[in-house]
Amino acid sequence: MKSIGWLFVLSSFFLPLGWAEAGTYSLPLRYQPAKEFPNLSQKVGTTLAMAPFKDERPDTLYIGVHTNFQGDSTYFKSDPFPLEAAIQDSLSNALLRSGVKTIPIASWDGQPESLKGVEADSVLMVEIKRFWSDGKGSLLGTKVKTVVQLVIHLGVKKESKVFTRNLEVENEMTVPRSTPERVEAMISRILTDIFDPYFSNPY
Repeated sequence: MKSIGWLFVLSSFFLPLGWAEAGTYSLPLRYQPAKEFPNLSQKVGTTLAMAPFKDERPDTLYIGVHTNFQGDSTYFKSDPFPLEAAIQDSLSNALLRSGVKTIPIASWDGQPESLKGVEADSVLMVEIKRFWSDGKGSLLGTKVKTVVQLVIHLGVKKESKVFTRNLEVENEMTVPRSTPERVEAMISRILTDIFDPYFSNPY
């Protein structure tokens, strides 16, 4: 009986380490540059058109799920929603601080020939291939694996070219306790790791 009692106490101590309240949370997605891009406007111009971003994932409703030690699952959605809107809004705010104004356009076929008809210096379109955070709780904490893969198309009018980059960042770590705030911080860090190098050298 003593061993059973000690097992109960030990389990009660470790359970909170992988705990996150079950349900669905909206995570504010914010790309926060860790550096300045003084030459960006020279590369893409002062006006950047944003064609509709495309979320090509099989499941576009959520951006992650974490399952705690008890087997309860917490799902995450982007804020704003849908995900493509969250990324587009976040980029617009970040680029404005670098002297690049963004304007939305209804469509773009991704071809260099169509750049002439766009009333902007450049056009940006992003395809979301992967965007997922998966967490699994255990007695030792929560193992979190987050992966983001984006294909970025940049059409530059002065170059009469379209530059395409396939960017992917994966992060895996074990945290004492999974919380929406920690997941948000992990995703924000990955966005910085993707877009900071990109906007430093877009082509």
